[in-house]
Amino acid sequence: MAKTPRMTLQTQLVLRTLLETPTKARYGLELSDAAGLAPGTIHPILARLENAGWLESYWEDPSEIEKTDPPRPRRRYYRFARSGAESARLALAHAYKGGATAARLRPASDGLGA
Repeated sequence: MAKTPRMTLQTQLVLRTLLETPTKARYGLELSDAAGLAPGTIHPILARLENAGWLESYWEDPSEIEKTDPPRPRRRYYRFARSGAESARLALAHAYKGGATAARLRPASDGLGA
């Protein structure tokens, strides 16, 4: 398994969205809408998570597309790999803890503005 992916805010949003229904496979545009991210930002994040071994992906069965009107391109679906959801939960907890620690280390505001 590769190293832990960068925990950018966008990556955290994608992971939180996937964790809402951790056993459900979801496609890129669906994830970008649910996470509130631009469609162009989602696929590099999904690729990093897949390279880390947290996600697995598969292409939609072409027979499913034939049922749509109008026809649309095939979708690539993503879901957590075996231990991916647990890795995501731990990474999010660590990122949250790190953010909370950083907030405690900042000097208190004196109310005078910066």
